[in-house]
Amino acid sequence: MTGFIGYTDTGHVHPRRSTRMAVRATALVAAAAIGLSGLTACGSGSSSSGPSSSGSGALTLGGFFPETGSLSYLGPDTVAAFKLAIKDINAAGGVLGKNVNTAIADSSDADHADQNTSGVQSLLAKKPGAIIGSPSSSVTKNIYKQAAGSKVPVISVGATSPSLSGIDPYFFRTIAPDGVQGAVMSNVIEQDGVQKLAIAVFNDEYGTGLRKVIVNTLANSNVDIVYGKTETFDPTETNFSSLVTTLKAAKPDAILVIAFDQTKQIVKEMISQGVNTNKLYLTDGNTQDYSGDFTAGVLKGDPATIPGAEASDAFQKRVKSIDSSVKNFTYAAETYDATVLAALAAQKGKAADGETIKNNLPAVSGADGGTKCKSYKECLALLKSGKSIQYQGLTGIGPFNKDHDPSSANIGVYKFDENNKPVFDHLQSGKVS
Repeated sequence: MTGFIGYTDTGHVHPRRSTRMAVRATALVAAAAIGLSGLTACGSGSSSSGPSSSGSGALTLGGFFPETGSLSYLGPDTVAAFKLAIKDINAAGGVLGKNVNTAIADSSDADHADQNTSGVQSLLAKKPGAIIGSPSSSVTKNIYKQAAGSKVPVISVGATSPSLSGIDPYFFRTIAPDGVQGAVMSNVIEQDGVQKLAIAVFNDEYGTGLRKVIVNTLANSNVDIVYGKTETFDPTETNFSSLVTTLKAAKPDAILVIAFDQTKQIVKEMISQGVNTNKLYLTDGNTQDYSGDFTAGVLKGDPATIPGAEASDAFQKRVKSIDSSVKNFTYAAETYDATVLAALAAQKGKAADGETIKNNLPAVSGADGGTKCKSYKECLALLKSGKSIQYQGLTGIGPFNKDHDPSSANIGVYKFDENNKPVFDHLQSGKVS
């Protein structure tokens, strides 16, 4: 993706994820987004529920989520949000008068390409109308051709690589490319007055791509990147003594860590070597609840960014009603909206096959205008009355553009509290071009 990305910052004082007071401010950032990348997940194995739609005329939707590995913490919320959306769709009357069936498989990560392949094959065997997931650019790149070859659209809920923009007519996503998050993170770092920044980034498409946006965005700022413009570490690394020693020697004011579960060991090594862990910046790949991993205060005050709107209290409760173990809600809203959009596309096109869903996804997202509606039930009633719709979902994204990206999106800025949990601070909204 190339071009400029502007955003508006709408602040919220948010001492807990369950409480908000609105404060408004505006900011403008220009970021040149160059071929970048997105999230990756890890895991193996698959599971399914519900019969196939083959021959039944009923819609089957596949869920492709990280149930194991370095992004397994994203599994519970995405799976639960997927199931919640299916529950709401069926409660409203289903699609074409029939309940929607589901199949779920573990998306794994790019280091387990065999599992990427076998997982998506297990879903395609169920003849789904669409596959929801995975929240991983690398995995998505490994499987989208398989799905497209079967004329099944993939709607990713977390793959943020701009290199995926327009990559295939059967690829869509309910999350913005990394250019938006990179611009926001760069702005946060600059506004914090950081003069010397070190970047610890793993050699993964998500990591190097997001790093590229940030480096380019900060090029004309007062921030000097003293380490990490080109250096990376191996995603399979387990000993971070040398990396932290090098980071410490660079004498930065702050350190940006772009990684997944490796972050836990990096932070522990920082503590061991006396590095100030209250001067860290984290991104969506490692922004999670660390209350069980570090002693209180280790990450207190550290900023972090996550694409997408913060999940509301009411929505969080509904997700937890499906799975009470859910702690993080990183891509829950994106998953819910992707599922609803797929169902609405089938309903609008009056068929449950992938080609029909692919052809109607832009329209139900509002690309052609129409009456705004906020739930599947409300949108279904409009479709049945012959009206065009604009689904206004939980994520706050704009209609799909010509590249099947959201035309606009939100980035949540968080700060870690005393218990090392990310707490919503404010929202920045941006247009994708």
